[in-house]
Amino acid sequence: MKKRIAVVYGGRSGEHEISLRSAESVIAAMSPERYEVVQYRIGPDGTWDPSPILPEPDANPGIDVIFPVLHGTFGEDGAMQGLFELADLPYVGANVMSSAVSMDKDIMKRVCRDSGLPIVEYRVVSREDIESDVVACEFPFPMFVKPANLGSSVGISKAHDCNELKEALKLAAQYDRKVLVERGIQGREFECAVLGNEDPAASVPCEILPSREFYDYEDKYLLNQARTELPASLPAEEITEMRRLAVECYKAVGCEGMGRVDFLRETSTGKLYINEINTIPGFTSISMYPKMWEFTGIPYRDLIDRLIELALERHAQKRATRFSR
Repeated sequence: MKKRIAVVYGGRSGEHEISLRSAESVIAAMSPERYEVVQYRIGPDGTWDPSPILPEPDANPGIDVIFPVLHGTFGEDGAMQGLFELADLPYVGANVMSSAVSMDKDIMKRVCRDSGLPIVEYRVVSREDIESDVVACEFPFPMFVKPANLGSSVGISKAHDCNELKEALKLAAQYDRKVLVERGIQGREFECAVLGNEDPAASVPCEILPSREFYDYEDKYLLNQARTELPASLPAEEITEMRRLAVECYKAVGCEGMGRVDFLRETSTGKLYINEINTIPGFTSISMYPKMWEFTGIPYRDLIDRLIELALERHAQKRATRFSR
């Protein structure tokens, strides 16, 4: 009997269009012999089409598993995962807690730091501080300025002087009340895919070769000029260490199902830094998460199957948990 998979996509975030492209690829990869796909599209205004998933157990009989393809705010930050939990439905990917922790770059970095994992030095600036012009920073230029809760490099800037820093802070503050200022790392960018629940595994990593000064939104999705190198050209021991760190980061934030861990490698020191973790990585035709797994030995269609299996496994385990006396 076919499983009915609800693919939820779109959403209210700045990554709405990316979500549409990811969902298209995911749906196309699902075996029609194994799955019946039910599409739930959420508009930029938050309106569901055809209708919302109801937050009550047994209220959504047409769904066996939810496959959320929602990037960014209101989709990757735990809000939507809370709805799925209330509905008592199996769903692909991280739970409420790990989604929220991973989405907030500040909290994610704190968790990694407390777990002994390498992160870039940073400080947090509030929107109120930016508006009152009281921001000072101890890092040398260049610095990176980012909204704490957003993805796909939306609102991120590289500041080379005080004037650029002020403008970068204003831009980032449009997207979040909390802004991160990070020491600029001169080096290379890498990504590593992770898959699994209790016993996660990491793929062979890839290197991102931006066409611009850094891998920004335009370079990722509009210019089509950035390049990737898979496998990443690194010594075997560094590849092994990157895969180990990816799994440790994944476990530290409590991630399940899937995640993509992004790294920076500082040229002057050779040191690896965890940059961030994405709990719903891109699944577009150019996205590296499925490509890394395909290179590592799991084709796209098999990857979709495995993610659905992991969702069902976790839900079955949760069903064995008591929630009342």
